Amino acid sequence: MKIEKISIRNYKVFKNVEIRDLPNMCVFLGANGSGKTTLFDVFGFLSSALRNNVKTALNQRGGFKEVISRDSSGDIEFEIKFRNSQDKYTSPLITYELSIGLNSLNQPIVTKEVLSYRRGKTGKPYRFLNFSNGKGYAITNEDEFEESKQAFEGKREDQTLDSPDILAIKGLGQFQKFRAISSFRRLLENWFVSNFQIQAAHNIEETGISEHLSTSGNNLAQVTKYIYETYPQTFESILEKMKQRVPGVSQVEAEETKDGRIILQFKDGSFKDPFIARYVSDGTIKMFAYLILLNDPTPHPLLCVEEPENYLHPELLVELAEEFRDYAQKGGQVFISTHSPDFVNVLNIDELFWLNKENGYTTIKRAKDDEIVKRLVKEGDLLGSLWKQSYLKGSGPKS
Repeated sequence: MKIEKISIRNYKVFKNVEIRDLPNMCVFLGANGSGKTTLFDVFGFLSSALRNNVKTALNQRGGFKEVISRDSSGDIEFEIKFRNSQDKYTSPLITYELSIGLNSLNQPIVTKEVLSYRRGKTGKPYRFLNFSNGKGYAITNEDEFEESKQAFEGKREDQTLDSPDILAIKGLGQFQKFRAISSFRRLLENWFVSNFQIQAAHNIEETGISEHLSTSGNNLAQVTKYIYETYPQTFESILEKMKQRVPGVSQVEAEETKDGRIILQFKDGSFKDPFIARYVSDGTIKMFAYLILLNDPTPHPLLCVEEPENYLHPELLVELAEEFRDYAQKGGQVFISTHSPDFVNVLNIDELFWLNKENGYTTIKRAKDDEIVKRLVKEGDLLGSLWKQSYLKGSGPKS
């Protein structure tokens, strides 16, 4: 699944924001405090609301009053439009709408949750799920929609949820008869919002196998062991890239100790004994973790990474940007925030967005919509250089 458009209303600094025509890789610029972390937190919020409920997701962020945009009334609203990325021209556009408000007891509830398919390229959307305040319906004969979109008549099944702060896609998405709901639930469950912690990746971990890197990176050794044992060719490719990018690294191993823990070891070709991860540089650990993440045999449908340039030499950012782009082309959409002009220099103009905060609220602009930037790029200027020269108006603290 590929997200094509996002609308956010009344969520922290995003009073009313719409991002459309999203490519496979999107890079976001902006001054400190402009909302880059908040943008990625939207996906974290939705994932938390799915795993738990809306009330829990809000409380993790200080409660409804801290999450809703300042001086705003009404509901917090999200709208996400997406479709099957493998079948862009024939698969229907799917829209998920979610509104969250307060009931008479000032408790958060889902005031609106709708999942709809569009009939053809310009047809009216058809609602496969429609819930409010814990009650609603879902359509069970989705297969017939593909056969005759215009004449389709859905078979409704009324449902009542256990609580009005639970997402309908959480419960109904477990049943195969609700295919559209189940598909979107899996999309949300597999979103990856990176919160990579260098110290956590340095640590020695308990024994076991992990197939995917955690958001903090604290299971790096376990994932390394899994890829080494299950996908040896992939691991060799990762190792070759490490040799090219980090001087001296000749081998990386995840070794199990006698007391059952896993140690990540890096061997320098100049020395006999390897160095354990705890004593390896932060940049080496960071690059290795990104290579593990970006060479995951089962890519996440959405990957969000903040400031990947931290701890890395500027010359490595070109290759890292290409790694992210390759990951996106394999089926995993990528959202990245950065403060690095070197990273931005590698981008295509349709991949670049910037956040502009004015009067307490943030808007999001696309580089390809700026006529001056578009002309300069066409003439050969690099986007990172234009950013440093303040051509991306509103993208920095002084521009």
